[in-house]
Amino acid sequence: MEGFVRRAQAEVVYESSFATLEGDAIAAESIFSTDYAAYDEAPTDSWRYRYVKRAFDFSCALLLTLIFALPGLLIAAAIVLTSKGPVFYRERRIGRYGRPFQIWKFRSMHPNAAKLAHVGEPQSGAKVLEWRMKKHLRDPRITAVGRVLRSLSLDELPQLLNVLRGEMSLIGPRPIVKSETVFYGDLLSYYLAATPGLSGLWQVSGRSGVDYDERAQLDASYVQSWSLRADAGIFFRTIPAVLSRVGAS
Repeated sequence: MEGFVRRAQAEVVYESSFATLEGDAIAAESIFSTDYAAYDEAPTDSWRYRYVKRAFDFSCALLLTLIFALPGLLIAAAIVLTSKGPVFYRERRIGRYGRPFQIWKFRSMHPNAAKLAHVGEPQSGAKVLEWRMKKHLRDPRITAVGRVLRSLSLDELPQLLNVLRGEMSLIGPRPIVKSETVFYGDLLSYYLAATPGLSGLWQVSGRSGVDYDERAQLDASYVQSWSLRADAGIFFRTIPAVLSRVGAS
């Protein structure tokens, strides 16, 4: 994993400067506290992962964007007509090598979500983290339309833009926020070794029915045994997993 270590170190420099400019970027020392040298080179360092997977991601994301263009317009209209606020919601997540990026979603929460839930920072806090993982719990921040979108994962459709931009992949660990990194412990390096995915092993394994420890193990297993065939298997398992609504809100 030597190449991964070098790139991770390069991102530390990036993060340090980014934190200086933005003030709320992910702290490099908290993300790169794991001993990466303890692991062998990951399959995600291969040329197949970099080029073949990327070509597949881009072509499929472009096709899916065209297919879901009309449904996306209808979803946008439903959001505008039923609640005040923007159509889209952006949130900072942790990408490959710890580099932050803005994830896109259809807005599924009320504009004053934090006030409604009596919480401060919308990404952190014990109650918010519980809602993030246990989507069957009633979250007072979510709108009526948002509840439907989340149950069918339709709020994630704008992330096709993230895939086209190369910030995400169709398949990979689901992107996490800074406050969730603590739950990964020594397995955080595996999460950082892959590009976050629109769907992934956790997504087809029960989602919110899986706790953080199991989720971290699933992400590590995905990276350790990554292959194009494995990605294809997860891809074709995603649709029935979403339609079954197992682990969904």
